[in-house]
Amino acid sequence: MEIPPGFDTSTNTNKVYKLKKSLYALKQSPRAWLDRFTKVVRKFGYIHCQTYHTIFLKQSSSGKKAILIVYVDDIVLTGDHDEEIKRLKSLLAKEFEIKDLGNLKYFLGMEVAQSKKVPPVVIQNDDWTWEELCYYLYKENAFDNIVISPGPGSPACPEDIGICLQILLKCRDIPVLGVCLGHQALGYVHGAQIVHASEPVHGRLSEVEHNGCQLFHGIPSGRNSGFKVVRYHSLVIDSESLPEVLIPIAWTSTGTLPFIGSKVSDKYNSREIQIDQSIFVDPVLPEVGDRSSNIIDYGKTRNAKVLMGVKHSTRPHYGVQFHPESVATCHGSQIFKNFREITDDYWLRFRSSYKKEKRANSDAHMQVSSASRLYRDFNRSISSDNNAADRPRKENHGDKDLAHNNTDIKCMDMFNMVNAHHASTGFKCLKLKWRKFSHLAGQVGGAKSIFCQLFGHEAENTFWLDSSSTEMGRARFSFMGGKGGSLWKQLKFRLSDQSDGCSNGGGYLSLEDSEGSAKTIFLEGGFLDYLNKELQSYRYDKDEYEGLPFDFHGGYVGYIGYDLKVECGVTSNRHKSKTPDACFFFADNLVAIDHKNDDVYLLAIHEESSSMTQWLDGTEEKLLSLTGSVMIDLERQYFRPSTFSSRNAGFTAEKSREHYIRDVKKCLNYIRDGESYELCLTTQIRKPIEALNYLGIYLHLRERNPAPYAAWLNFSKEDLCICCSSPERFLQLDRNDMLEAKPIKGTVARGATEEEDEQLKLKLQLSEKDQAENLMIVDLLRNDLGRVCDPGSVHVPHLMDIQSYATVHTMVSTIRGKKRSDVSAVDCVKAAFPGGSMTGAPKLRSMELLDSLESCSRGIYSGCIGFFSYNQTFDLNIVIRTVVIHEGEASIGAGGAIVALSNPEDEYEEMILKTKAPVNTVIDFE
Repeated sequence: MEIPPGFDTSTNTNKVYKLKKSLYALKQSPRAWLDRFTKVVRKFGYIHCQTYHTIFLKQSSSGKKAILIVYVDDIVLTGDHDEEIKRLKSLLAKEFEIKDLGNLKYFLGMEVAQSKKVPPVVIQNDDWTWEELCYYLYKENAFDNIVISPGPGSPACPEDIGICLQILLKCRDIPVLGVCLGHQALGYVHGAQIVHASEPVHGRLSEVEHNGCQLFHGIPSGRNSGFKVVRYHSLVIDSESLPEVLIPIAWTSTGTLPFIGSKVSDKYNSREIQIDQSIFVDPVLPEVGDRSSNIIDYGKTRNAKVLMGVKHSTRPHYGVQFHPESVATCHGSQIFKNFREITDDYWLRFRSSYKKEKRANSDAHMQVSSASRLYRDFNRSISSDNNAADRPRKENHGDKDLAHNNTDIKCMDMFNMVNAHHASTGFKCLKLKWRKFSHLAGQVGGAKSIFCQLFGHEAENTFWLDSSSTEMGRARFSFMGGKGGSLWKQLKFRLSDQSDGCSNGGGYLSLEDSEGSAKTIFLEGGFLDYLNKELQSYRYDKDEYEGLPFDFHGGYVGYIGYDLKVECGVTSNRHKSKTPDACFFFADNLVAIDHKNDDVYLLAIHEESSSMTQWLDGTEEKLLSLTGSVMIDLERQYFRPSTFSSRNAGFTAEKSREHYIRDVKKCLNYIRDGESYELCLTTQIRKPIEALNYLGIYLHLRERNPAPYAAWLNFSKEDLCICCSSPERFLQLDRNDMLEAKPIKGTVARGATEEEDEQLKLKLQLSEKDQAENLMIVDLLRNDLGRVCDPGSVHVPHLMDIQSYATVHTMVSTIRGKKRSDVSAVDCVKAAFPGGSMTGAPKLRSMELLDSLESCSRGIYSGCIGFFSYNQTFDLNIVIRTVVIHEGEASIGAGGAIVALSNPEDEYEEMILKTKAPVNTVIDFE
């Protein structure tokens, strides 16, 4: 970026503000917006000059300077004086309504642009008008090609396809790749019929043969060739109605195949995909209502072979019915590489001179669609050679080299301070003290004994994140505590009634401190925004926890309820939860147990101005005085033998068996019409419960159904206890900025004998239905993590592993990725919440359909329990296999994923199976 004389602010700047506001949400291009901005700032005494997407401002009276950079989905403001920045920031908010708005980014786009580590511009199909799109395509010359991504619905429905049909009709001179719905749109716009497939195929594989055209160059073809693809569709192009302008290029050569037994030859964590800048038009809308009536019954496919690919005879337009970006599609990276080469060849042949001008302009201001990504990528190139900071620097971009001079580097170093200086006020400097007791846990009776004797006598306002199943390295650490020191507080959040009609999730937050002082405030931005600001306000010394083997050092412990999905992209909640939508403690004192090494740790955090050793001293004394023999008395106090175990005795279901099966059939109809690939239908059973020893219920549950992500939470003022034996991790962020999700999809009961148990385990592993369920959620979570991870870092180290628990076998996958430096811990949660294993795919549309089918709020069930450490790490489970006891009533949620292969009666039985352990636990205590 060339900075005019007198505007170099890099030496004096001490604050950088990222003011995220999508310009396409404002329905304006950056250049048009800047023109408007300059007219306004003149009134406030500024002089300015403008280049591309950057304005350089100087206050004529004081000489104070600022730089404003405007990209497609970010506005960044910096300068050399705090007061001037605040003035400009206020001006932006008042005159232009520039407020926070999250970035858009999808995994398909990440895959296409991976080799350059440059994410593409991702827009939804109603973000830009046709005129605005043309501006970027033909005046800014900003994009080399367009990918129209998958989505629910039909190309015949305007709400499903949006602007994409105009692209396919009018952008005859720009390379386009349509995937799934985009493929169908290519056929539909040229007159082909879109019909129901002979059967819906979602998350299942087929072998494909092709005609060897450039899109499939270097890819084998036909039966037993190794070219297996993942399909997600219930509609297809009728090949017999294909017009002459469309050429068929690929077909299925087999029916559907199971995944197990066919290796994934194309690992996404190691591929090299090279593609120039792309614009990704996402046909997924914020869908509302039931649009299945818009799907015309086109009839059935007439050919045994299903059309899997088409190309236009004269335009550089291609379509594939399958998903090349799926983790289980073979040679998917080669398809993207080939499309990149098609793009390059096209511009070389037809627009060679124009291409050079286009690349120069493009690299100047559209190389990265958000300023935050520009900073990150530039910093990566700088850090690779710190000694070269004083000489011109080159980055290779295919057929061009860009040189960056000293001024550019200084400017970017100035922007780096965005993470070091949070925009909020009131920073809290926290100090950590901790003590380790080697090999002590077993000597004093284990985690159960430690919790019960230190915190279980009254158990009010206590927590226990309990790794009660540590076999096979599933979990290693447990954390526990009660009402603590001066920093302890309790937070309760309830969504406002008004938030049920909007997306910001505003609501009321009640806070109580350690002295009992309470207040309630309204959070316009919602709970997660508040939590994000709180976590980013903490300052700490990393050296203080250098010797700790775990990532929770104190901070927030509690749960996020399912209805907080309205803060994560869902437009509304149909039902209101009886329980608070979020409850947390701020735990400043806690006990941690390392189950692997049998060590116990005591941790206490305090503010920098104070010193706190009293709790450490007192707890150490209690801990060392514990003996394992005390457990005998604990067993008598908390455990009662079962006298009655009739299934679900005394529990009342929200839905009868017939009602649940009827809803499963509705789900199957939605799937058949292309509205969803997978719908995770749930229900609740409830039972009035007497004032029992609720901790005893939890202790019995953890014995009956030990789980790696179990939890006990007691919020006494809310009359709320949560007894959770979850085997599923939602999301974890560790101190190395690695994100991990471990979704479970596929469950079967354990066998009565060892032989039967092995047979059931093998049956689950080979089940095509369960494999499809699991694969769909893996692809969904790769997409979710792709929103907040470095391009190319999302990978799947474990796919469809079978794990066994006390009552069930489960199919588990692991997805990991490296968090981007410009996103926070809470940003990661918002990108993936609720967990995809509890929603289905596509996520937003599936949640809206489920809201219409389910008769009550899920509440805490389907949400997550865990911690947010003050150092911005977190670990959260999925709330399943859980008893929620609230105001004298015990409730248990359960359900299952409905896919095209689902049998309604079997789905009901699977739902009942999942309630078995928590139901029998409650009955034992009656």
